[in-house]
This record gives sequence, C-alpha cells and structure tokens, in this order.
Amino acid sequence: FLRYATFFVVSANFVTLPDTYLSGTVLLGPIIIPLPKFYSGVVALLLTLGLHLLLTRTQVGSRVLAVAENREAAMLMGIRPDRMQALAWGLAGASAGIAGAMIAMFYPISYDVGASLALIAFVVVALGGFGSVPGALLAGILIGLIEALSAYWFGPVFKDVVVYGLFVAILWVRPQGLLGTN
Repeated sequence: FLRYATFFVVSANFVTLPDTYLSGTVLLGPIIIPLPKFYSGVVALLLTLGLHLLLTRTQVGSRVLAVAENREAAMLMGIRPDRMQALAWGLAGASAGIAGAMIAMFYPISYDVGASLALIAFVVVALGGFGSVPGALLAGILIGLIEALSAYWFGPVFKDVVVYGLFVAILWVRPQGLLGTN
C-alpha cells in the first residue's frame, strides 16, 4: 500500500539535483574525482572522525557505549539509558540525513533508493565490526574499492555479486568483522 501511495504522491520517476553548484572535477594524481563525490567523501570522513571522537573521547560517548554494552549496569552507575538511546537514535538519524544529502548530489533519487543503499550499509557495518566506527570506515573504503575494481574487471552487473561473495567469505573466517571484538 505504501509503495503505491508514494507512486501516487511523488511518482516513480528518478529525480536528480542540478549540477550547477558543484560541477567540475578534482585531480588526485591519475585519479579524476567528480567534485560532488569528492565533497561527499570529505564530509563522510569528517563525520566519521567526529563520531569516533565523540564516542571515545567524551563522557557522553562513554555513557552511550556503556548503555550499548549493558543497560542494567549503566543504570546502576547512574546513567539514564532512555536518554542515551534517544541520543544514539538522534545521532544515527542525523548521520543518515547528512549521508542522504551528500548522496543526492550525484545519485538519482527515487522512492526506493534507500533499499539498495541500506543493504550496502549493513554490509559495511557488519564487515567493519558492529560498534566499531574505524571498522566501518575501513570496510566502507574497502567495499567502495572492491565495487569499483570488480565493475571494471568483470562488468557492472557483477559488482554486487563480488562484494557479497567476499563479505560472506570474510565473515566465514572472521565472524566479528575486521575490527570488531568478541
């Protein structure tokens, strides 16, 4: 029902943003990067660094991690779990909103564009190790490189097959992810 209601209200057509504000390219040695993708990468790196520093270097981050680890023990330490979970959801929503705004600069938008991106996001988080911000960053870069190289070598049709195949193979050997802990 929701899908067809969205069709009726928004339409099923892809929409793109005009490229008048961020047109051009950036040269990094032999690599040519379109300006919107370059800015999106910079914003993603800054956002990841900010979240990592927030979670590892601040008292609020320690509280969020304590609630994630053991809700009852955090309550015994005087931490309000409901408040920390609300903060975590707020951070997740803000991060997703920023990511959506960055992706909209170079990716066609439709009502269900999030489905394929959500699956890749899950693979990134699981491969990096649940709860590891540096692991997610490393996994995101690796998956991006694997997608690009497999699309070049095998064709764009097979890039997802290669990514998911390597994802399953890596988790078979290391179930906690690249930088996750047991």
